[in-house]
Amino acid sequence: MKTVKDYIRTIPDFPHEGIMFRDVTTLFSDPRGFRMAIDQLLHPYAGERIDRVVGLEARGFILGGAIAHQLSVGFVPVRKKGKLPGKTIAQSYTLEYGEATVEIHDDALQPGEKVLIVDDLLATGGTCEAGIKLVEKLGAEVVGCAFIVDLPELGGRKLLESLGMKVHMLCEFEGA
Repeated sequence: MKTVKDYIRTIPDFPHEGIMFRDVTTLFSDPRGFRMAIDQLLHPYAGERIDRVVGLEARGFILGGAIAHQLSVGFVPVRKKGKLPGKTIAQSYTLEYGEATVEIHDDALQPGEKVLIVDDLLATGGTCEAGIKLVEKLGAEVVGCAFIVDLPELGGRKLLESLGMKVHMLCEFEGA
């Protein structure tokens, strides 16, 4: 029987030499694989109150939309700076070389709402940490962070757990 990891294609030297790109589009394009991933991402949160699903740009939108649909709750995107119309709040975070900023609509979440954050891959955890801070700035509470792939050598899980987050991932790959 295939696992979620079996559906993920690895592309060497993309987008730069020395990077092993974990391509989840092959998982998304297979109906059995995609259903399996959504079901497994939701499993640890069964019976838990979730009011909104927050998806991190860009593949987190695909997962977040499917999970929100499954739970019959709303979906909220966290986007790169300048991509959302209207009033937003922003959070910057550090990259290997420089800084990036993500935004959320300032009215996307209500105080007290319970939120699940999703993305395809957890590397250093910087984007997710920024997403957590945005959710908390709006007064909502993150109940967990769910990912398809973890790159444990990059320390993202440890970072998120140090923030008190419940972290769930479906598979691990070595290296960057």
